[in-house]
Amino acid sequence: MLNAYLYLLDYGFTALHISLIFFNLFGWIFKRLRKYNLICILLTLGSWIILGFWYGLGYCPLTDWHFKVLEKLGYQNLPKSYIKYLADRLTGISWNEKIIDIITCASLVIALVCSIYTNIKLGNNGKLK
Repeated sequence: MLNAYLYLLDYGFTALHISLIFFNLFGWIFKRLRKYNLICILLTLGSWIILGFWYGLGYCPLTDWHFKVLEKLGYQNLPKSYIKYLADRLTGISWNEKIIDIITCASLVIALVCSIYTNIKLGNNGKLK
């Protein structure tokens, strides 16, 4: 029964994390979600940097909790990066961690710029100010 619960948590964390990633990257596109997207990106960056000061740069509590579940399921040698873990898991390829980190950071910075731009220039009405 415990294993079933752990597998359920694994799939739940995976779905939640993938949803959060997509929302961070593309939530700025949708008028009603722009402000929430900007807040979510800033919270993500805050976690990576501020919590990262104590736990290591790029720290994410969601990743920490998910990896604890995976360790109880017997996974070992998990990477520091959830994106690397996810890329490895989905493709079966062991991706270079530095390349994954660069792509991850660049993607979030691009999403942040898009979110700030759409929030300032377009706002919630979707028209150029």
